[in-house]
This record gives sequence, structure tokens and C-alpha cells, in this order.
Amino acid sequence: MSNNRAISLEWTGEGMRFQGGGVDPQTPPIILDGRGEEGPTPMDGLLLAAAGCAGADIVVILKKMKVALNTVSIDLVGERRPEHPKRYVSLKYVFRLAGEGLERSKAERAVRLSLNKYCSVTQSLNPDVKVDYEIELL
Repeated sequence: MSNNRAISLEWTGEGMRFQGGGVDPQTPPIILDGRGEEGPTPMDGLLLAAAGCAGADIVVILKKMKVALNTVSIDLVGERRPEHPKRYVSLKYVFRLAGEGLERSKAERAVRLSLNKYCSVTQSLNPDVKVDYEIELL
């Protein structure tokens, strides 16, 4: 099995809107909109991917720690350079977690493992991107 991933993206013919997704026809499509009118901008899409990746990791890690999660909520703010390329220079996550058996030490370990080791999206960014986080236990 290959480790490669493939997507297909096509301009919708309107504005700066593109529709795409995985090349597997069963993958639901998404809209990316360069103006953010009909869908997330590509840069917002990157933040959504980073938050979704970390969230999925945290769910799996905490499940292995025997935590019965009932809430995982993630806010993510990306700071961009003012000049081109206007890439992200820092990310600040706020994780809000609740569940039976959840302790701060488990939450901290799950978040650190995700952001420092497992989250493929975050690890794919330029290594000089500063990544910070807060954890709120609900």
C-alpha cells in the first residue's frame, strides 16, 4: 500500500471557488473559496486540517488511556506574515475537553503527543512555525 495521497481540485467557473476532494469518488467534495464567500479560504482550510488532525489524534490517544470523551472542541488561531508569502508563522490552539476519567495529565500528554509527534498536518509545516496551546478541562 502506498503512503501517497491524491486529491483533485477544479475551478467551479465562479469567482475564486474550487471544488475538490480525494480522488476516490466516495470522498465527499469540499469547496475552497479564495474570497471566503462560499467556503473556507485555502489558508482557513489549512487551519481546519491542522485542528482536525490534532483532534483525531487526541481522541485516539485518550481512548487508549481509557478516557470516555464527550467533548472535544478546538479553536485555532494562525498568525500570518504581513508580506508575501503570507504563510503562517505561529499557531495557537485552545483545546476544550471533557470526559469521564479525563485528568489534566492525560490531556497534556495527548496534546503534546499529537502536536509534537503524530499530527501530520502540523508536522508538514515549516519547522520555524511556533506552535502553542492551552487546554481547558470542562
